[in-house]
Amino acid sequence: MALTPSTMVELGRPLPAFRLPDARGTLFDSADLADAPVLVAFICNHCPYVKHIATVFSALARELTEQGLAVVAINSNDWDKHPDDAPEKMRAEILARDYVFPYLADAEQDVARAFDAACTPDFFLYDKGHRLVWRGQFDDSRPGNEIPVTGKDLRDAARAVLAGRAPEGEQQPSIGCNIKWRV
Repeated sequence: MALTPSTMVELGRPLPAFRLPDARGTLFDSADLADAPVLVAFICNHCPYVKHIATVFSALARELTEQGLAVVAINSNDWDKHPDDAPEKMRAEILARDYVFPYLADAEQDVARAFDAACTPDFFLYDKGHRLVWRGQFDDSRPGNEIPVTGKDLRDAARAVLAGRAPEGEQQPSIGCNIKWRV
């Protein structure tokens, strides 16, 4: 596991278009996200940083989805080398965590590259016009640092976007495992 920060790409970038299968093979197209603010989360099943926030992330995603935010998670890890991240394991994770959002498989890793995603978890929040307005950490909690998992950073940013405002405050990079790239 290589501890990796998110790349903190330039704000204002448009949402990259993508079409990926979910864990059952059903295709999901980003074009279906029209007219809604969007959160794209790069996660996986085996990363201890994702596991650390997964329960609270699931609950927050449910709350924000009910308020009108479209939430999509993408697993871009090489599951040939990391079989715990394979689609059949993603299906089990969806059930175990009660995910209400599409959990998509980026086998070719093209989507992760289009977003400049670097780690898991890595979060990208877009306004209704699908321009990047926030990227960064879920909150200050990390495995072993004794800070409770709350999702405060993401929650505050999403609430601002849902209210039609720009997120306030300094945006902190996410920290997690590097995406497991195919060589």
